[in-house]
Order: sequence, then structure tokens, then C-alpha cells
Amino acid sequence: MNALTRLFGGALPQLVMFDLDGTLVDSVPDLAAAVDDMLQQLGRPPAGVERVRQWVGNGALVLVRRALAGGLEHAAVDAGAAEAALTLFMEAYARAHGHTVRYPGVLECLDALRAAGVLLALITNKPQRFIAPLLQEQQLEGYFGWIIGGDTLPQQKPDPAALLYVMQQAGVTAQSSLFVGDSRNDVLAARAAGVSCVALTYGYNHGEDIRQQQPALVIDDLRELL
Repeated sequence: MNALTRLFGGALPQLVMFDLDGTLVDSVPDLAAAVDDMLQQLGRPPAGVERVRQWVGNGALVLVRRALAGGLEHAAVDAGAAEAALTLFMEAYARAHGHTVRYPGVLECLDALRAAGVLLALITNKPQRFIAPLLQEQQLEGYFGWIIGGDTLPQQKPDPAALLYVMQQAGVTAQSSLFVGDSRNDVLAARAAGVSCVALTYGYNHGEDIRQQQPALVIDDLRELL
């Protein structure tokens, strides 16, 4: 019995849903480059990789708002200014993903789950238009039966809508499903959907220890599931 089957009474889950950024790939260097490009066009100083690493995880608009605010709290940012800046960011991010890398153990985990007949899905707050090219670049295309981006549905994580939608489409119950992510939003979405959550220590959780969110299991490498 391995870590995964221990979560499901000795059996494998029927469905495993994955987050993308901070879980399967480290995309912060490219996101930071796009943020800094946007800020430069607005006549502002760059944010840099380490600050952007603290801001990602809630979708492109929130990332842009945080960049304009210079911190996690962004309530004071003007909505019109944020929308204009978002356009600049999206244009910059669309130009290149050359510094994004796949985390160790990802392919081994996905290959093992697929070989065992487990259904796989991807649920991310990244805009849909960027997902397919990124999966192709990172040799991750073809693994996922369902791919839900941040603008596929009206709601984003931590709302459970995407998880509930995928489970409904797959015909799988919450008790037979697992969500794997790296942030507070992932744990909250899984909890709201009634799904067990495995969290990774290496992702983007605004500088907080993911253990504070009390997921079912915390791991350092996806191969630990196997």
C-alpha cells in the first residue's frame, strides 16, 4: 500500500484532479517577466521574481492587481486601471514561456496513474488560452480528460465549481476523487467539493506553510504518492 491508496482505504481513486502552476510546473519566472514588462510599459519599477512568487495563484487579474498595488492586498486598485494593465500583461505573457519548467516527478506520477486506469483532470486559475501551449511545451499534453482554466467557468478556485463540474462529467463521486495542489485556494476548493486534497510543499502559497490548511496529505514530490 502506498501513500495514495492509504487515502482511499487500500484502493486507488477513480479520478485525480491537478492544479497546474506551482503543482506541475514552475511558471513564476515567465509570469514575473510578463508582470515586469507590464509595469515597465506603465512607467513603474519592476516587481521581480520573488515578489511575484508571493502573488500568484488567484488568476491573472488578481496577479495584475497585486502588481499594481505592490503587495497581496489590492482592494484600493482602480478597476479600470487593472483591466488596462491586464491587457498589457496578457500580451506580454503570450509572447514566451521559455523559463517555465516541469517539476521533478510529474511525468512519472502521471504515467503511473494513467497506466492504472485513473482518470485525470487539470483545474487551474490560469486563463484557458495559455494552457494548451504550455502543456505542449512541457510534454504534458494528452494526459488530461478534462481541462478547466480560470475563465472556462464563471467561478475560479477556491470556489469548488470546477471540481464539481469535472466530477459530474466523469461520473465519479467526491469520495472516489482526489485533488492535488499547492495553495490555500486548492485546499479550500477541494474541501468545499468534499474531495480529499494532497498538497505540495514547493508551490505558491503566498509565503505560508501549506500545512496550516490541513490537507489530507503534504508531500515534497509527486512520486511520494506512488
